Amino acid sequence: MGVAIHIDNVTKAYGKNIVIQGLSAEIKPGEFFTLLGPSGCGKTTLLRMIIGFNTIEGGEIRVNDKVINSIPTNKRNMGMVFQNYAVFPHMSVRDNVAYGLKTRRMPKAERYRKANEILKLVKIDQYADRMPTQLSGGQQQRVALARAIVIEPEVLLMDEPLSNLDAKLRVEMRNVIKQIQHQIGITTVYVTHDQEEALAISDRIAVMHEGVIQQIGTPKHIYQRPANEFVSTFIGLSNLLDADCSGDVLDFGKGYKVPMNTLKEGVNGKVHVAVRPEEFIIHTDGTPGIPATVSSSVFLGMTQHYFLTLENGKEIEVVENSDLSDILPDGTKVTLEVMPMKVNVFDAQSRHTLIREGA
Repeated sequence: MGVAIHIDNVTKAYGKNIVIQGLSAEIKPGEFFTLLGPSGCGKTTLLRMIIGFNTIEGGEIRVNDKVINSIPTNKRNMGMVFQNYAVFPHMSVRDNVAYGLKTRRMPKAERYRKANEILKLVKIDQYADRMPTQLSGGQQQRVALARAIVIEPEVLLMDEPLSNLDAKLRVEMRNVIKQIQHQIGITTVYVTHDQEEALAISDRIAVMHEGVIQQIGTPKHIYQRPANEFVSTFIGLSNLLDADCSGDVLDFGKGYKVPMNTLKEGVNGKVHVAVRPEEFIIHTDGTPGIPATVSSSVFLGMTQHYFLTLENGKEIEVVENSDLSDILPDGTKVTLEVMPMKVNVFDAQSRHTLIREGA
């Protein structure tokens, strides 16, 4: 069973530049917890605070009930996997993996036995005697992962570990990482800017922006019920539409009104409605909806992507499952129906969700 990590009101500053201020989060034992956000949002800074590479100017970080703020990095019993692998080019794969055990003065026979066990776990034991330069990028990343977990750390930290791999290898390695993490049950904190990657591997995700956690939740909850417009547009794609809200009805204009039973009580006034591409239904028979014109389309096998222009000139995207019907030609006039149970509604000023908790 892994350990819990408690991040309580932590602050990080470089001179007068405050990067993180008053950030708090609870990471559960054995959880795969991902810090997700754009470049410069503070996610790697927070990761480096956990392992001890960065100082903490305020607040505290605890592993279970032990405050680790002033504990040196080499005493924190944490493993780290870096973006650039950081394997030693002059050592064999086995010696790379066994290096952390050597620094702990473990006898050679024992550290090689443990290294061989971990190499089997990450499925590169056949390359144990090779040098890192003889391995592919994905294989080198497996070496880095094996080296991090062979020391049996309480916490595994991973900083953009797949960003240097090509698309196919990234998918392969994220599956490997998820499988191994679940197998050994180690508490893992993972940093990425890749939304799809985060959705695929995480138990929970913390979405960060400008040093602030915007939302923490499961991949499904964050995708389906984002807390604000930033999360909605950063996780996947959302089309933002203007509407007026009165009670439990959204009015998109042109006579198209949508009853909603997911809104908080007392919602009235201008709102922004976030509709993901798959949450529209396209009609060509005059069914009431939002008027639009097909600008272009792309056929991607399982799905058909349409790019449409609304009457106000706004460009939006709609995705439909492919079927045997003809693809709508450019210039086709359509109406768009929204799926009220799936769309999200945000206050036009605060940009925060107006969807009722649990809806």
